[in-house]
Amino acid sequence: MLQLNKLKIFVIIVISFFISCNTPVVNENQYEELVEHPDHESWDVRITITNAGIKRAYIEADYLEQYNNKHFISLEKNVKIDFYDADEKRISNLSADKAEINERTNFLRAINNIIVESDSGVTLFTDTLSWDNARELIFTEDSVMITTETNDTLYGIGFESDVNMERWKILKPRGVTSR
Repeated sequence: MLQLNKLKIFVIIVISFFISCNTPVVNENQYEELVEHPDHESWDVRITITNAGIKRAYIEADYLEQYNNKHFISLEKNVKIDFYDADEKRISNLSADKAEINERTNFLRAINNIIVESDSGVTLFTDTLSWDNARELIFTEDSVMITTETNDTLYGIGFESDVNMERWKILKPRGVTSR
């Protein structure tokens, strides 16, 4: 009889353990409370970024989400960015699927299918690219392909350049040349 009571107690403890380990069910209304929503949404947006009152970039995108507490903007679909020199002359153009902007620093990160074309004839292809407005520098740690104004094609990993792509370098170049 004592054995039977011990077995019943053991079974009750095991069942209680499994019941308490179940994950709670979250209904749709509770889930909505967990998801962070943007403070602002806009479609067909145009943004001008300045540095000391001088236009440095003009951005167009199909969709924008702005998060005020994070000082963060997300741009999606057909992101186009024109970069400007100190005289507000357009010097290069970037296209990407998506971009993110830190509003405190105007630091921009472009993501997916990036093409940067400079007015000097250099074209860069990569998957991520950052623009530091304060240092006026574009860079990536990803794979890159560059075509030069003389139709050379260069490959590598990592890239740094000024925005007009006149002084650029591939950090880990690779490939073959006939020169």
